[in-house]
Amino acid sequence: MNIFGVGLPEITVILVLALLIFGPKKLPELGKQLGKTLKSLKKASNEFQNEIEQVINEPEKENLPKSTEINSANGLDQVTKEPEEKDLS
Repeated sequence: MNIFGVGLPEITVILVLALLIFGPKKLPELGKQLGKTLKSLKKASNEFQNEIEQVINEPEKENLPKSTEINSANGLDQVTKEPEEKDLS
């Protein structure tokens, strides 16, 4: 088990030091606060990643031809053609 380059022996030493410094009554409260902080950081990271993906995909919409943009704005998916003139002679 290797988390952020820290193995199981190092995590054990850190937990023992935290127990000695903060005491057994304060340690669960600190763990709960650490969990909330990590959860909010993960949520912010996911939101940031979604915004980056939206910005990356946005230029693809700008590269569409003008006629397609006009028709898609009107709700039409196909490019309209002008009617052909028939020769009545």
